[in-house]
Amino acid sequence: MNLLNFLDRNKTEAGVDEAGRGCYAGPVFAAAVILPKDFYHPLLNDSKKLSAKQRDNLRPIIEKESIAFGVGSVTHTEIDEINILQASFKSMHLSIKQLLPQPNFLLIDGNRFLPYPKIQHQCIVKGDGKFASIAAASVLAKTYRDEYMMKLHAEFPEYGWNKNKGYGTADHRKAIDAFGICMYHRKSFKIIPTTTEK
Repeated sequence: MNLLNFLDRNKTEAGVDEAGRGCYAGPVFAAAVILPKDFYHPLLNDSKKLSAKQRDNLRPIIEKESIAFGVGSVTHTEIDEINILQASFKSMHLSIKQLLPQPNFLLIDGNRFLPYPKIQHQCIVKGDGKFASIAAASVLAKTYRDEYMMKLHAEFPEYGWNKNKGYGTADHRKAIDAFGICMYHRKSFKIIPTTTEK
């Protein structure tokens, strides 16, 4: 299916998406991207439908050819303080704030959003598979987060974050059973009932 380049040709639209919302560990990342109205790349799609190599190949193309992009993140500590939904909204707001020029319309992946001051928005379920700008945002959010999780993996290799990126895979859960949780795990996710932190 071909991705749509805009909802309204007359507006400066930014696509916005997050990565890492369902993870057991690490921050949540979000990206916002304004693409040229005629942008096209045959690989561009929802980041979940791409291989890591395809995402890594697309990232510099999106960064170079976009009119503007921003990437924001919220730490595991703040996720525990304000909850993951609010942290997702905050990371999106942080990414939007970086855009120059500022857009006058936001295309948000998903069905919920905390309105950004003075910019209208529309939530689009599965938007990362429908609009090029949201797909581009999903690629940036995912690649920046994966890169960050590789750094955390160097500190705590036993959890296999180089492969699972903090998601609750069988291997990750097994490692938590064996080693407990560490400082980068999200305590509010109640991963294990009684925990000892490393």
